[in-house]
Amino acid sequence: MNISKEQIDNLNAVVTVEIKKEDYSERVEKILKDYRKNANIPGFRKGHVPMGMVKKQYGDAVMAEEVNKLIQESLNNFLTEEKLDVLGNPLPKDQKDFSWNDEDFKFEFEIGLAPEFEVNLQGKEDLTSYKVIATDKMIEDQLASVQKQYGKLNPIDAVVTGSLVAGMFVNEAESISKQTTIELSNVEEKAQKLFIDAKVGDTITINTKELFENNQLLVSHVGVDQADKDIADFDVTFTINEVNERILAELNQELFDKLFADGSVKSVDDLKTKIKEDAENQFVQQADQQLLNTVTESVIENTTFDLPAEFLKKWLRTAGEKPLTEEEANAEYEKSEKGLRFQLIEGKIIKDNGLQVTFEEIKDHTKKLITAQMAQYGQMTPEDAELDGIIQRVLGNQDEVKRINEQLISQKLLTFYKENAKLKEKEVTFDDFIKEAYNQ
Repeated sequence: MNISKEQIDNLNAVVTVEIKKEDYSERVEKILKDYRKNANIPGFRKGHVPMGMVKKQYGDAVMAEEVNKLIQESLNNFLTEEKLDVLGNPLPKDQKDFSWNDEDFKFEFEIGLAPEFEVNLQGKEDLTSYKVIATDKMIEDQLASVQKQYGKLNPIDAVVTGSLVAGMFVNEAESISKQTTIELSNVEEKAQKLFIDAKVGDTITINTKELFENNQLLVSHVGVDQADKDIADFDVTFTINEVNERILAELNQELFDKLFADGSVKSVDDLKTKIKEDAENQFVQQADQQLLNTVTESVIENTTFDLPAEFLKKWLRTAGEKPLTEEEANAEYEKSEKGLRFQLIEGKIIKDNGLQVTFEEIKDHTKKLITAQMAQYGQMTPEDAELDGIIQRVLGNQDEVKRINEQLISQKLLTFYKENAKLKEKEVTFDDFIKEAYNQ
């Protein structure tokens, strides 16, 4: 058997596999002998069927199967030994004069080669790395939320500003019958006036258009269908069952210890500092993801190279379960080209900079995740045997291993980008971050 490569250009080549009779004859003979031993053919005892009959009935099919196995084995070995970085899979070339009646065969395969290129992390302009800060208003809002969460409800006789009002919305024609509790501060200012001074047992009539500024509240409180929330325009009645005022929790040491059992908070200023730190730590993940997306787009734009486009389009026509037309394959290539480019760029960055993830890193990361999760349920010091058992179950799930691997790769890439890309840090509020980073 002989296998060789003809370089067409930097991105395309043809691999030729030549197979002679002696390469496959022994394998075919062995399989046919096994067939003979087990063949059940009327008129012959099992194991005594004439070999000539077995060859006539099965010989061509067995030969074709063994030749195809040889082709795949030799082709895969050749690509590995020659360290050829191919895109897609080898495509067999049409051979008009091919015949299985021959004893020797020659097969040609087109291959698409991955391009050689250098990654360019340095665009024309510095990329923005956002540091999202918590504003004083955000901290005060969170402080108020904490006081509400740990406060208590006190029944009162009549609705006042800020009351929580429990009752039922009804409109028989619209099939509305919804028991709910609304916070008066969420109701439109004009509508609030209809509730003020109302008592348990009173019924208020109001139009859905006048109830809430956020129409999503019509779904959760009134029972309006999600699809109709923006166009709902009809009267509903609301019969009051209960009225409460919210007594905010006092900002004292008892509350501080409920929030932070380690005793690290001793004052309102300490609590505000903690709120600020927690909020900004949550923003880091969003800012990092945005930076990863930004650098990715920049690298794709600034790292240019050619792809074996015609080969890939041809390969796409036969790669899926259902063959594609030429037009469909071209459209599919246009959709996937950018992703393929980044896949090649990312692979090169990882390879050139030793960013590969090891199994030990996956295992250590899994252990940290499980330990943190168990701590949330009060298991601060789990037994090693129990922990190891859970880790083994998680790592036995290939989808989970893949997900963790992708997370760790992203973390390594992010660190690499922060150290090597041209970045400028910009402090912004969360609202400004959303506007600038996502154009919202």
